[in-house]
Amino acid sequence: MLAQSSVDAPFAHSVLQWYEKFGRKNLPWQQNKTLYGVWLSEVMLQQTQVTTVIPYFERFIKTFPNVTALANASQDEVLHLWTGLGYYARARNLHKAAQTIRDKYQGEFPTQFEQVWALTGVGRSTAGAILSSVQNQPYPILDGNVKRVLSRYFAVDGWSGEKKVENQLWKLSEQVTPTTKVAEFNQAMMDIGSAICTRTKPKCDLCPLSNDCLANKFEKWTEFPGKKPKKSLPEKQSYFLILSYQGKVWLEQRESKGLWGGLYCFPQFDDKQTLLNFLKEQGITEYQEWVTFRHTFSHFHLDIHPIYVEVDRKSEESDRSDWKKLSEKGKESRSGLLSAVKYWYDPTSPEQIGLAQPVKNLLTQFVRNYYG
Repeated sequence: MLAQSSVDAPFAHSVLQWYEKFGRKNLPWQQNKTLYGVWLSEVMLQQTQVTTVIPYFERFIKTFPNVTALANASQDEVLHLWTGLGYYARARNLHKAAQTIRDKYQGEFPTQFEQVWALTGVGRSTAGAILSSVQNQPYPILDGNVKRVLSRYFAVDGWSGEKKVENQLWKLSEQVTPTTKVAEFNQAMMDIGSAICTRTKPKCDLCPLSNDCLANKFEKWTEFPGKKPKKSLPEKQSYFLILSYQGKVWLEQRESKGLWGGLYCFPQFDDKQTLLNFLKEQGITEYQEWVTFRHTFSHFHLDIHPIYVEVDRKSEESDRSDWKKLSEKGKESRSGLLSAVKYWYDPTSPEQIGLAQPVKNLLTQFVRNYYG
């Protein structure tokens, strides 16, 4: 699991020389490095581009300057700052891991590899990236960018998501990573993968590894890494009830797991008739159908049908201070939806809560329609 190479080995030497001239050295988490800051950046960078992450990182660090501050925050505060970044399980895992560090390590970020790897939401590559970046501990990494560079350089057959292929890439990463200057080397590998050895149209003429890269040598870069077996995404339908009262809208919080876990959403129904039946039970007959739009997750497409209703009174139950979270399947929304309401949300004076991106977009549309 440890790095095995030397800074004088041809691969590492070429990478480090390139980094000295062209590598990124001015990213926010690279300044006054801390284990906490690098951990936060690594989690945010999972499946998200650097340019997108930077403003989120800066807001997080300003709001939660250390692990304990993050651990002591409410999940709502964390999800609110995460809104729009996607893959919300990362935020929930980040919060849970911070609480573990506070309770188990007295708020001090652990420095042992096994301890870091054991934190919720931290994998082997993330643990290695944190410890190598801040403490130069000799751990290789294998994020998507590094997988692509190694797959092409060594012409590794197969999709990197397959365990057999991934294990092979891990061995190669261990073999080429030097035992010293690990922070610079790992950052350079990520930079080369993101800026030069890109998925399409790689800039091989600018790559420090091009001379010995097998994919470049045989002009077969399109064949590496191997493509993920194609699988058509299933399509699902959901009907959102946008219930409005005097410029406020009705939101409820989902359970802290599953789809949009912990976020605030509009009441959801599997089909239009069920939603209309609910409105009928409340004595509501007038409604508007807003334009349907699609929100795509990694594993399915969700076609969202917004139904807008304006009411002239609030339910007594909706003013209650006690409330409950809805399960992902939303069975409770069939029978006692009103009892599950958290509060009437005022988009002109919003509370700091986490909102699913489609909900955020619909709230913007509501404000535009209602307030002009």
